[in-house]
Amino acid sequence: MYYTKRLKDIREFYELTQEQVAKGIGMKQEQYQRYEAGKNEIKASHVIKLCRFYNLSADYILGITNIKKEMPKK
Repeated sequence: MYYTKRLKDIREFYELTQEQVAKGIGMKQEQYQRYEAGKNEIKASHVIKLCRFYNLSADYILGITNIKKEMPKK
């Protein structure tokens, strides 16, 4: 699961706590913590919420690319 480190890196870049991110995407901190720790695989619906929360592409959040791209505007 390549995205676990990326989730933590992004959160720390924006100087947010796990609780702030979890609240921002509508989940409990404990559940979000399990994503960062690699204990649970992240659900697609939560990836989408993280993309919107950070305004970043799923490719970047999931660690598929190292190019930090914003989400396209509608």
